[in-house]
Amino acid sequence: MSLPPIHPTPSDDRANEAVDLNEPLRLTAVVHGSVHGVGFRYWTWKHAEKLGLRGSAVNNSDGTVGVIAEGPRWAVGDLLKALNSNDTPGAVMKVDSHFGPATGEFTDFATG
Repeated sequence: MSLPPIHPTPSDDRANEAVDLNEPLRLTAVVHGSVHGVGFRYWTWKHAEKLGLRGSAVNNSDGTVGVIAEGPRWAVGDLLKALNSNDTPGAVMKVDSHFGPATGEFTDFATG
């Protein structure tokens, strides 16, 4: 008995579809670990600012940091890579994240 492939091949109409790296996206992330009181939000703000992103980084009462960032697909992807890197202040244990359409609600990047 043969099993079907886990990842079927893309349909013909999507196989050659190019990804628009400048498409505006929204990254919503929750960063877990030792990220309070270590300059994590400031680091995130500076990194997001360098990438031209808008959004926020805020301490949550459960010890996590919530990050929302909007901008071009390539830039929000770079921020997510940075959040998962070993270059962050503190100790990031896990980053829960998802992407969605940008809403345009932010005019800059802020910490709270």
